[in-house]
Amino acid sequence: MQKNEMSTHSNIQIYIIKIYEKFLQVFEPSFFKFLVTALLIAIPLYPKFPAIRIPGIYVAIRLEDFLILFTLLIFLIPMLINFKIFLKEKVPRAIILFLLIGFISTISGILITQIVVPSIAFLHFFRRVEYLSLFFAGFLFIRQTKDNSFFEYLLKILLIINLFVFLYGFGQKYFNLPIIITQNEEYSKGVALSYTAGAHINSSFAGHYDLASYLVLIMPIFISAFYLLKDKISKIILAISTLLGFWLLSAAVSRISIVAFLISTTISLFLLKKYKAIVTVLVISVIIFGFSSDLRVRYGRIIEVVRQKITSVVIVYAQEDGNVNEDRSTSIRFNVEWPRAMRAFYKNPLLGTGYSSITLATDNDYLRALGETGVLGLLSFLLIFITLFKTFNIYKFDVYEHSSNNLESVFIASFVGSTVGILMTALFIDIFEASKFATIYWLFTGFVVAKIIQNNKLT
Repeated sequence: MQKNEMSTHSNIQIYIIKIYEKFLQVFEPSFFKFLVTALLIAIPLYPKFPAIRIPGIYVAIRLEDFLILFTLLIFLIPMLINFKIFLKEKVPRAIILFLLIGFISTISGILITQIVVPSIAFLHFFRRVEYLSLFFAGFLFIRQTKDNSFFEYLLKILLIINLFVFLYGFGQKYFNLPIIITQNEEYSKGVALSYTAGAHINSSFAGHYDLASYLVLIMPIFISAFYLLKDKISKIILAISTLLGFWLLSAAVSRISIVAFLISTTISLFLLKKYKAIVTVLVISVIIFGFSSDLRVRYGRIIEVVRQKITSVVIVYAQEDGNVNEDRSTSIRFNVEWPRAMRAFYKNPLLGTGYSSITLATDNDYLRALGETGVLGLLSFLLIFITLFKTFNIYKFDVYEHSSNNLESVFIASFVGSTVGILMTALFIDIFEASKFATIYWLFTGFVVAKIIQNNKLT
């Protein structure tokens, strides 16, 4: 009986492998590369116009969701074939555990705390599945194609994207190009807005925080590559792209993202042993950001709030038009969003109250995880990054031989730095729920983790 079962199991494996081989014959590696390129371009550049409205919630299904679904269906057979490989690696295991706990938390929110609408709760859960599944697509792409020039190709794509993001953002501010955001139910219908003086620029993203976080992810790549590549034309292109990124960061007026960018870039250059460059970049950054009057006002406002807290002096000065001396973002977090997340946590400390139970905004990814998925959800979320940093192995970070066609070390070092910056941003923003950023971030994570594992096997 056991032999027959083993024989049947073996025949099934052989059959699946044959299907997979035929699958690869139909879809050449270049097709996988085309899909990845389509994701890299469409996600950041296509504005968030709704394709299908969902009753009861203002999160809509968009065209980029169909592209992601199609990509995942194409990668589905490789994912199933390589499932055992995922279970052998720490980061994929941690992601699978997080999703499993998220699923259990969703069921708990429906059956135990009973404060979520099942359809909406599962929609939020499957959003997380969608975002994180791109890790597996990116991981398998690097593993399957073994394209040694891919990171050079990726840099070129990112430079092109950055140019178009800048042009659209510049057009919003000076040529009245439409602004599409999803900050409330009315705007999420695809209402086209216009720039007004003092507003934030979001370019093709759904909000200025999404844009700024995306820049925290890619700008350290441009800066690190600038200091490592020796080709003059490449340096000029990278310098121009970096300046465009500086303008976008200033126009987005995201205080936490500015700090995250400086920390991310510093870590990236430190890992690449470009110590003098750190000072240069910091000085240039302070000068450029210092020219932004909006940034000066916003930083001044938060400094004033902190000063008032420290001195325990409450100063409320209301003018005739009703203006109050306060920092609105800080007040909303401290007085509304964060207490709401903690109340959800108290109702079910182990599993939280389920996805969608504390609305779409908490402005702290860790408190959001704690409120929606409890201690187990938060710990499994943090476990992803603990295993990720173990994979980075920054204490033994080895710089490769650098040339114009070997940019692996640039991407790895920059991604390490960017991840630190993003984790800091997550203290004040639900950045891992922002679809445009989260999908790109997890796709990048798959690229980098797969490449590190490949390199470790070669040493």
